[in-house]
Amino acid sequence: MFGITDYGAFAAAFVLLLFLPGPGNLALISSASKGGLSGGLASVMGLLLGDQILLWLTVAGLAALLQTYPQLFMVLQWLGAAYLAWLGLKMVVAKPGEGPQIQITPGHYFRETLLITLLNPKAIMFYFAFFPQFIDPERHQGALTFVAMALTIAVLGFVYCFGVVLITHYMAERIRAHPRFSSLLQKVAGLCLIGFGFKMVLTK
Repeated sequence: MFGITDYGAFAAAFVLLLFLPGPGNLALISSASKGGLSGGLASVMGLLLGDQILLWLTVAGLAALLQTYPQLFMVLQWLGAAYLAWLGLKMVVAKPGEGPQIQITPGHYFRETLLITLLNPKAIMFYFAFFPQFIDPERHQGALTFVAMALTIAVLGFVYCFGVVLITHYMAERIRAHPRFSSLLQKVAGLCLIGFGFKMVLTK
């Protein structure tokens, strides 16, 4: 279908990637809980744009470049780890009831999630290593194949991420009634981000 070796398997593999715990999911939850629906939706758009950038960089041949110069991937790992650790530390040291130290706007959530996606080795490895395996070289239909894959990823990603945002927003409205519990969850989320950062540089 559209030059894809197994379209069903490709879609299922991407859905499984979405469900795996990682910084992208945590960014969505954090954005929706702190920024409401507008912050959550901005975060969704940032994640989807990051996915599309990685996909089209793969199409442009960046996968071959990273295979030739593996040091580039190591640099991306360290940049991503440092960024996640920085975000997590800010959440951990924040005082109860204290607002974020940076201005909270939908644009901020968009940029933050976009950076997390672009610097996430899990997403990078999916597009640069796993994603090309679904392209059938004999039935490849040029741009049509890549557009079909990009649209599939965009639609599935939006449905999943929007669902996460709605559920998080619904729960956050009730959690805000208990400031101490909300503060504890923020610190736990911050520790998780720091943990993801260490995992990025320790995973071989």
